[in-house]
Amino acid sequence: MKQLRYFIEFLLIKLFFLIFKLIGYKNASNLGAKLGSILGPFFRSRKLIRNNLKNSFPSITDKEIDILIKNMWRNYGRIFSDYVFIDQFRSKKLQKYIVINGIEILEKIKNEGKPVIFISGHFNNFELMAMKIELSGIELSAVYRPLNNIFLNRTMENLRKSYICKNQIKKGLGGVREIIKAFSQNISIALMIDQRVTEGEKSILFKKSTYTTTIPAQLVKKYKCPVVPIYIQRSNDIFFDMTVEKPIYFSENDDVKSITLKLNNWLESKISLNPDQWIWTHNKWKL
Repeated sequence: MKQLRYFIEFLLIKLFFLIFKLIGYKNASNLGAKLGSILGPFFRSRKLIRNNLKNSFPSITDKEIDILIKNMWRNYGRIFSDYVFIDQFRSKKLQKYIVINGIEILEKIKNEGKPVIFISGHFNNFELMAMKIELSGIELSAVYRPLNNIFLNRTMENLRKSYICKNQIKKGLGGVREIIKAFSQNISIALMIDQRVTEGEKSILFKKSTYTTTIPAQLVKKYKCPVVPIYIQRSNDIFFDMTVEKPIYFSENDDVKSITLKLNNWLESKISLNPDQWIWTHNKWKL
């Protein structure tokens, strides 16, 4: 029964993709926003989202939560439509919609030829970050979580490998071995640190305990390498501002736990900039 539902979802998404392609990037983004605001609430628990927001921002009002949730779903819809144009974001056709702050940092990393750990979260169209890193000439492997829908996952994996980052590492224990192998071969790693991972360790985010990946911290301790945070935000609906921040060098006294907490503090500060451009639908704080 689940497979049938996944297949129907796949067919509907392919239909929307076709419509998006026909009407062009700007119109598709606006249509995606409308679809997201209408359909989004049917797919995720409204109670979970409200609880996540209330626990993270205790002083937020119910009215502010309603506005934030509506904008979040609109942004979801825009991200959904963006996938149709991933190939054009990589080519010159849509590159003008992405502004990169800190391009000189990427250039320096490329010239030095030493691997770094790029970290970020599911901010806006997060796929564009790995794409831009690879386009800068840096050897990169990106860690991803396969979709539950096996039919749609094949499409997404093909998009990622063809246009986002050719070296893709599947999240999981097997992926950890691939990460270490890539890093030992001077290939940088890009991964999201905001997913809930049961194989991680408890850390603090918005003053609450949550399982957090320790992969960046483990690589820092093993290879004495820096962490390079990247943040992307949507502006004026169809434009993106991507910021590559200065590499963070940790001291010998920093252990895995303290490094992980410091990275969570960075994540929290970025989520707070544009809360409606982060994914609040996951049960991130489930223990």
